[in-house]
Amino acid sequence: MKKKIIGMAGLLLLSAAPALAEPPKEAAAPEKGELATLAEKVANKVKFSALVEVEAFTGKDFAGAKTSDVSLATVELGLEAKITDLVSANVVALYEEGAEDDHLIINVGTITLGNEEKSPFYLTAGKMYMPFGSFESAMVSDPLTLELAETRDTALLAGFAAAGWYGSLYTFNGEVDKTGSNDTMSTFGANFGYKLEEGDWQMDLGAGWLNNLGNSNTLRDHLATTSGTVEGFTEALALHGQIQYGGWKVMAEYVAALDSFSPGEMDFAGRGAKPKAWQLELTHTTEVAEREVTLALGYQRTEEAVALGLPEHRYLAAIGVGIFDHTTLALEYRHDQDYDLAQGGTDESAHQVVAQLAVEF
Repeated sequence: MKKKIIGMAGLLLLSAAPALAEPPKEAAAPEKGELATLAEKVANKVKFSALVEVEAFTGKDFAGAKTSDVSLATVELGLEAKITDLVSANVVALYEEGAEDDHLIINVGTITLGNEEKSPFYLTAGKMYMPFGSFESAMVSDPLTLELAETRDTALLAGFAAAGWYGSLYTFNGEVDKTGSNDTMSTFGANFGYKLEEGDWQMDLGAGWLNNLGNSNTLRDHLATTSGTVEGFTEALALHGQIQYGGWKVMAEYVAALDSFSPGEMDFAGRGAKPKAWQLELTHTTEVAEREVTLALGYQRTEEAVALGLPEHRYLAAIGVGIFDHTTLALEYRHDQDYDLAQGGTDESAHQVVAQLAVEF
């Protein structure tokens, strides 16, 4: 009896062995249609962008010293994500050779609550460039208005955009405070404007106000080397206008402090400075041999800004050619005239020729 039981158990084990030896079944791989659907969903919610600029230049400064070099001027990586119908995020990483100790930094990082299809109002929070000034230019060099007034910080912004009208209110805790004051969100600003597109005509008119120009990028760095704090905030005004008809465009911008800085904070001719900057630019875009070509002429000027190392006058000419898809080659000539000796300048001139190869996608 015992032998029969053992025999039966053996037969059972032998019959079960193939099943036990069978490897576990792998999960079914997604089909091509499912992968395409997933990729489409990601593409609808996430957008990637990049900009790479390489520049070669030669020139002479106000001291008469000649320089030339090639630099990786800009590497910019952007990501926009639509999280829900009401929530979106934007991240921009930036590298500029010689800046930020040659490190890649998070230049912009924001979260926006709003849906322009459902409401004209929105709220944005995070590190951003304040909407104070337009700073648009077809030149390779940054305009002097940007050098004076561009402002980047971590802020709260409430804005609207509807029927061509746009505007916003914002606040942040800048690095430049009043002497003896608390470390609070005491810097405020506002902007308001109107855009129109009708046929071949395009127009953009806008104005901005900032209660503390000392918190602009350039002024903040300057004040860190002088007073560190200020006796009182210096308010500033920004105005810009653009009119375009077909391939022709005229751009004008004016940025000015409404008050003077106290002596020792930012000086000019033995007193507190009241800096200003403005620019005027004419561009024409056309097509030559199936390539987009942009020609630009510009004049820029500052007042009472010698302490910031900015020239009094600047003359520019540039040409940009779309040599391949998403690829532009630009050439710019720039001539600067410094402030005179009595105003703290050198009364000398400087010039620079720069070629820029840029890829954007």
